[in-house]
Amino acid sequence: MQNRRIKPIKIRNIKFENGFWSDKLELLLTKMIPFQWKVLNDEIEDAPSSHAVENFRIAAGEKKGEFKGRVFQDSDVAKWLEALSYSLEIKSSTELEAIADELIDLIAQAQKPDGYINTYFSIAEPKNKWKNLRDNHELYCAGHLIEAAVAYYEATKKDKFLKIMIRFVDHIDNLFGPEAEKKQGYPGHEEIELALLKLYRITNEKKHINLANYFLNQRGKAPNYFIEEMKERGSENTYLQKNKAKHGLKYSQSHQPILKQEKAVGHAVRAMYLYTAIADMANQNNDQKLKETSIKLWNDVIETKLYITGGIGSSFFDGEAITINYDLPNDRAYTETCAAVGLILWAYKMFLLHQDSQYNDVIEKTLYNGLLSGVSLSGTEYFYVNPLEVWPEAVENRGDLTHVKPVRQKWFETACCPTNLARLLGSIGKYIYSQTEKEVFVNQYTASKAQFNFNNSTFTITQRTNYPWEEKIILEIEGDAQEEFEILLRIPAWCEDANLKINGQAFDLNEIIENGYARINRKWYQDQVELVLKMTIKKIFANPNLRENIGKVALQRGPIIYALEEIDNGKNLSSIFLDGSIELKVEHQSDLLEGVTIITGEAYKINNINWDHKLYRFEKIQFEKVNIKAVPYYSWNNRGKGEMLVWINQILSI
Repeated sequence: MQNRRIKPIKIRNIKFENGFWSDKLELLLTKMIPFQWKVLNDEIEDAPSSHAVENFRIAAGEKKGEFKGRVFQDSDVAKWLEALSYSLEIKSSTELEAIADELIDLIAQAQKPDGYINTYFSIAEPKNKWKNLRDNHELYCAGHLIEAAVAYYEATKKDKFLKIMIRFVDHIDNLFGPEAEKKQGYPGHEEIELALLKLYRITNEKKHINLANYFLNQRGKAPNYFIEEMKERGSENTYLQKNKAKHGLKYSQSHQPILKQEKAVGHAVRAMYLYTAIADMANQNNDQKLKETSIKLWNDVIETKLYITGGIGSSFFDGEAITINYDLPNDRAYTETCAAVGLILWAYKMFLLHQDSQYNDVIEKTLYNGLLSGVSLSGTEYFYVNPLEVWPEAVENRGDLTHVKPVRQKWFETACCPTNLARLLGSIGKYIYSQTEKEVFVNQYTASKAQFNFNNSTFTITQRTNYPWEEKIILEIEGDAQEEFEILLRIPAWCEDANLKINGQAFDLNEIIENGYARINRKWYQDQVELVLKMTIKKIFANPNLRENIGKVALQRGPIIYALEEIDNGKNLSSIFLDGSIELKVEHQSDLLEGVTIITGEAYKINNINWDHKLYRFEKIQFEKVNIKAVPYYSWNNRGKGEMLVWINQILSI
């Protein structure tokens, strides 16, 4: 497929109708955003204190007090503002817009005369600005504020926040760059790179993209800035020896210049944000070398380091990190919700760069599984970590599982995930469709109505579907004049049998598939497309190098990964074995977990009778037949604390 520019579809041009994602967006608007605002203002008594808004009040001179929270606490406010901005495009709210305007006024008051904004350093360490780029997150916080400002401008066309951030970027641009008189540094936690690219597309100001390009290409060059920076502080011995596992150069992807990086390493969220910026810059500048780098990194992650839920980052002890190939433990997985957000951002930029369905397959996998697992059905409780196996008693008593929580939390002392999840959900509209001058890509399936323009004609595409529970998707295309263009329908990789009809006439999909899309080129006016994606129960087997899952299977139907829960299947889920010869069935239960399709069937469970509390014995293990129920992974732990298991033992026959 030829490379061509794809225009993003504005969030306001997509309206979600009764269906899966409209329900999630309603949850975002009515529960998540209001609840998070209360937490950020310390109004939820039984949640950990945030103090994030209070820090801005103190920095603005409205109140006296000390800074509280993490050094990156400002980013929680920024991400919440970004989520709010997207919500205003989904549904206008004078109340929320007024809250945002007051908060933006507060940020303006906290801005220093030179443009600098950071409540931690303004309050706690004013003399230590820009002295520890690796750890202190000043550029990371700046990036999130930039993204929020761009989102708010696009939602409201109010430019006050945007101007505030342009002043801050001017300050950063005066400090950093290749010139001898400037700092040759870059962020320890990537984020500002992709934010500057967003800003450039609003301002068309060359110095914004040049600064993003500088931060990308300076990373990892010799002499390494982080080492030199720490030598100035006299702390290189601590850096190079005591904390090498957690804080080595690979941890921040600064071990090599980016064009030499071929393996995903280090802190998973930092990696996802860096790789997002690499793909975005490659597309923006048509940079072939960056494009090649992005492909190498993508293939490494997808082929050797990705959980089936779309989770990324397997190790807590190495600093929320990506480790070696096939190191994907289930119970000790870190799989931070923020890393799922980052993977979606990266996959989207890869799609814009390559126009291949595989990237939207990963977005779909992550949206329905590794992202949604991060929030409860109530919208007010969250997982930071999303493992694929949980034994609550072990979690509560083992030091190497302290990062895992058996139940979702109202908030966290490090609370990056709830607001990050909110901003991703708020922007979900842009992942459904994409457009070029002569094409519409249908990337995700959900009940919705979207508006497009071709030449001087306006078209709407209405999706009628109960996806992901049902197979049929009806697309109604209506235009105010007849126009010729292509509609490209993604055929998910999980679907082995799909049927297509246009105005009742069947089409052979094999003749029109290209890069995972069914391409339909015709003159459109008032037409109907019917796509059926057959959803059979699939058993997933892991590469034998993924040692954790040898002899096990995971269950998938459509885009949904399934899990066993103790509440349905009793204790000791690891003693359950599937028999490949026994058929599993699906059933939709509208009264369970707000309406889900479940998988049921017979299995075998090790009989615990006659063990007499013995730890080991010589006698042959006895099995008993049991009925099992598997629910969508994202929905687990909404019915109380208990065991959970994704990868299930299977009886093997050789």
